[in-house]
Amino acid sequence: MQGGSLLIMLVLMVGLMYFMSRSQKKQYQKRMESLNKLQKGNEVITIGGLYGTIDEVDTERKTVVLDVDGVYLTFELGAIKTVLPVSEGISATATEGASSDADSAIEE
Repeated sequence: MQGGSLLIMLVLMVGLMYFMSRSQKKQYQKRMESLNKLQKGNEVITIGGLYGTIDEVDTERKTVVLDVDGVYLTFELGAIKTVLPVSEGISATATEGASSDADSAIEE
C-alpha cells in the first residue's frame, strides 16, 4: 500500500514541476518579446526603479540608452523591468497641454 501512495506522490510532484517550468518559460518569452519591441521614445522603468525614456537601443550589444531628464545612461536590456503603456505618456502630455492652455487663458 505504501508503494502505491509513494508512486502517486512522485507523479504529482513531477506534474507540478512540469507546470511550474512551463509557466516560467511563458513569462520569459513574454518578457523577451516586450524587450525586443523596444524603440526610441518608449517610457520604461529599470529594475532599480529609475524612470526614463529610451533614446537608443543596441540589439547587438544588448544595451539601451535612457534619457532621464537630460542625463543619458546606458543599461543592459535585462535591466528594463517594465515598459510603460503609451497611453500613460499621452495622458501626461495631454494634461500638461491642458494646463498650459488654462495658463494662457488666465493671462488673457
